[in-house]
Amino acid sequence: MNELTTSIDQFVNYSDVNKIVAASIVFLFFLLLRKIFSKYIIKILLKLSKKTSTEVDDILIESFQKPLNGLFVVIGIFIAVTILPLNLEIKTTVFIFSRSTIIILIAWGINSFLNASTFLFFGMQKRVGLELNQAVVPFISKILKVLLIALAGVLVVSELGYDISGFIAGLGLGGLAFALAAQDTAGNIFGGIIILLDKPFTVGDWILSPSVEGVVEEINLRSTRVRTFAQSVVVMPNSKLTNEPITNWSKMGKRRVTFNVGVTYSTPREVLKECVKKTTAMLEAHPDVHKETIMVRFDSFNNSSLDIFVYFFTNTTQWEEFLRVKEDVNYKIMEIIENEGTSFAFPSRSIYIEQMPNNNKE
Repeated sequence: MNELTTSIDQFVNYSDVNKIVAASIVFLFFLLLRKIFSKYIIKILLKLSKKTSTEVDDILIESFQKPLNGLFVVIGIFIAVTILPLNLEIKTTVFIFSRSTIIILIAWGINSFLNASTFLFFGMQKRVGLELNQAVVPFISKILKVLLIALAGVLVVSELGYDISGFIAGLGLGGLAFALAAQDTAGNIFGGIIILLDKPFTVGDWILSPSVEGVVEEINLRSTRVRTFAQSVVVMPNSKLTNEPITNWSKMGKRRVTFNVGVTYSTPREVLKECVKKTTAMLEAHPDVHKETIMVRFDSFNNSSLDIFVYFFTNTTQWEEFLRVKEDVNYKIMEIIENEGTSFAFPSRSIYIEQMPNNNKE
């Protein structure tokens, strides 16, 4: 019997078996914690976060829920490997991959938070009345995601034991070559940043530039899409658009109307004064005319008419409503001219024939 026990001890190291059992128990314990965490603790945290006034904690918990579940598995593997009777090289490799996985999990959670926070910013805009450009938040979110992926990649490469100084230097030289080869694209991107930050116009604005006129439909990193009044879509590079003078008609608080009314030269002076006076009174009483600047004056002696200068602003800036107000004012001016007994002048020429003396006695 003693001989059998001795032979078994030669093949079985009870210390190693204990370590294997202990490692298995630790790993299963962390799997159990993972299940408890995902089934109970997360629900409790979400209920508590619902009671707060902000939505940031809700989004933060939901964003890191899956990465935290994976973190329990990684920690379980990490601790189990430290217990197992493995050589140093294998343990070091597992530790490196564990740290790299933790970096990836953290980046995963932050990326999920950035995706969800886009809707949070728009919700804040509606709640507190912040004036945020609809393209600004997604644009910033994309930049942060690129930086996050780059940082996570560099950290993982560093954890794997590679020298990242040469890699970063190579990226710098490659970036320089890429920038030289893509100057137009870079110019468009910086133009898009200027448009988003300076906000000369936003989506839905009616703009006019030397190259295009219409309503802005979309602003992205490279270009701006403008819907013309002929219902065509013009895609303008941002670099060109930012280098042109832009008139934003949607930013007008009022819209100008100016023209001349010409009456005939046979109009008496008193009648002309009444026309000027009644036109001024009509504009001052008109509900759609801005009261700040109204000018009606007998302006000039034209070739075929006595010109009355009319200058005012409409309250509306919308094209269709503006035309309606202008039409209504024109009808009222016609009525004033007709009621005063005069008429509009039109280009004309008078010819006077002088009879020459006749030398014939007859």
